[in-house]
Amino acid sequence: MPRLRVATLNKYLLHGQFSTRGCLRSQVSLRSAITQNPPPPITHWAFQSRTLQTESISAQTNDAPSTPHVPLRKQLKEEAKKQKSLKKKKKKNVNNQVVDGWELTVGIEIHAQLNTARKLFSPAATSFNDDPNSHVAYFDLATPGSQPLFQKETLIPALRAALAFNCDIQNVSRFDRKHYFHWDQPSGYQITQYYEPFARDGRIVLQARDGIAAEDGDGVSIGIKQIQMEQDTAKTLAQPGDVHWVDFNRVGVPLIEIITLPDIHHPATAAALVRKIQMLLSATDACVSGMEAGGLRADVNVSVRRTGDPSTPLGQRTEIKNLSSFKAVEDAIIAERDRQISVLESGGKIESETRGWSIGSTETRRLRGKEGEVDYRYMPDPDLSPVIIGNDLISHLRNSMGELPDTEVDELIERFRLTPKDALSLVALDGGKRVEYFWTVSDLLALRFGSNPNSPERLPVYRLAANWILHELGRLTSERSEDAAQDLGFTEDGQSHRVPAQHIADIIFFLSQRRITAKIAKELLWAVFRQKIPDEYATIEAVLDEEKLWFNGLTEEEYVELACSAAEGQDEVLKQFVGYKNYPQGKLMFLVGRMIRLGAEERINPREAEKVMKRVLEEKLIPAISN
Repeated sequence: MPRLRVATLNKYLLHGQFSTRGCLRSQVSLRSAITQNPPPPITHWAFQSRTLQTESISAQTNDAPSTPHVPLRKQLKEEAKKQKSLKKKKKKNVNNQVVDGWELTVGIEIHAQLNTARKLFSPAATSFNDDPNSHVAYFDLATPGSQPLFQKETLIPALRAALAFNCDIQNVSRFDRKHYFHWDQPSGYQITQYYEPFARDGRIVLQARDGIAAEDGDGVSIGIKQIQMEQDTAKTLAQPGDVHWVDFNRVGVPLIEIITLPDIHHPATAAALVRKIQMLLSATDACVSGMEAGGLRADVNVSVRRTGDPSTPLGQRTEIKNLSSFKAVEDAIIAERDRQISVLESGGKIESETRGWSIGSTETRRLRGKEGEVDYRYMPDPDLSPVIIGNDLISHLRNSMGELPDTEVDELIERFRLTPKDALSLVALDGGKRVEYFWTVSDLLALRFGSNPNSPERLPVYRLAANWILHELGRLTSERSEDAAQDLGFTEDGQSHRVPAQHIADIIFFLSQRRITAKIAKELLWAVFRQKIPDEYATIEAVLDEEKLWFNGLTEEEYVELACSAAEGQDEVLKQFVGYKNYPQGKLMFLVGRMIRLGAEERINPREAEKVMKRVLEEKLIPAISN
């Protein structure tokens, strides 16, 4: 419970008759009186005191109008409501990218866990789900006499990542020691590349489709100062009673630290950059997992300065550590920006410090003062030789890089006319495996079409396939509780263990040809996911044949008759179609819904029903009600 002010207590205690005047003098007089005249037993003294106080209050209140007594709890509750009502409504992030009169500057440091089988300086295996402390070498525990041994295969994914970020690879790089003491770093220092990293001067271009702030226009280019290799620390597991367990399996796991230039000026753009970096790391197979699984962590450096004078130096920056989601990056930057502006506007000074952020919070919190370079006592590691990277290796990796996400997104948009959002989602999901699945499905659909598979009239079918692969497949693992834990099992060759590409291609083909309804198509997809196909039925066509699920649509006459039946008794609705200013589309769909409920749903095509109902309204029903 927060500390109560004396003024609050004064209003409440003794019905508001409590006076603070002369308290000290009264206490002195009372103490001397007690010494000269010893009080009766405590219980009697307390009773007398309460009696005298009550009589005094009664005497005072007889001369003044009585006020109703309000309990303290209720007073505090009312005060909290009042304060809450005075607070400004929080802006949505999309409308909270800029503060008038102030410029935000952000630089980001991203730690990504490399996809390697061995640790950085020992032959111990990298482990994530194995028993604690089961993959630990002598050097990982800083055992006296043990030496670091650079595992050269860890360099390959790091180089792939650096090439994807358009960095200049340094032929010679060296390792340094960064000194600090904590139980998760047994040697008392971390080995990193501070002075001579293996990659410098990179650049990432973000486009509007990447989710940057609207204020950045069509695109923005963000520089990368350097990328350095370093070792991870142990994993700490908090236990009850201020006890911590330490798992040294993670000590020495290879990381890269990606350090950007302070080129970011809007929170949404910062989040978009982290998202793009994760996508590139996944596309190059450089990173083990993304932010959602803890394989990628972001630290953001935030500063503000007043606008209007270009010569004004950048403001004092603070660092927010270990942000674990894209939303956290944006929200934390907004909160810290607003805090710094508030401090400066009130005449305060921004301190160089490290701050923390909790999901769902509205404010950053101070963790500690910010360490400087001198505090870490950087020095070259005397036990490690320089890393020499040949130009032949760099050329080989650059030539074998493959297609990067931006190129693939452009191709999906141009070839299939997908929306940028859908194209990006396909490329980003499941580490690029979902887009491979889409390519497989599109190839199978092209075989179904035979001639002219890429003609313009085929494009809606491919877009339907993309929609199902993004959304309908997602519902398989998110809706029904008994299947929620199941994985779709996408593979790198464009297949799925749970939903084979051939089956979903067949479903989408029959749906696009209007040979099955959308409802039947979704039930077929569930049957495939639950392994009923091919366990109980060999193919999709076999299910449709045996269960008689082919769409047997109504005739034109049956549609017209059903439309007339749906409109019976709906005169008030029909009147809204007479002399309308804005076409009542909602009322039209209401009538179509009645058609579907009155008829055989499995035989009704909603689009055809809408078309017939509109024609019946125009030709029969509206003229009849107008007369």
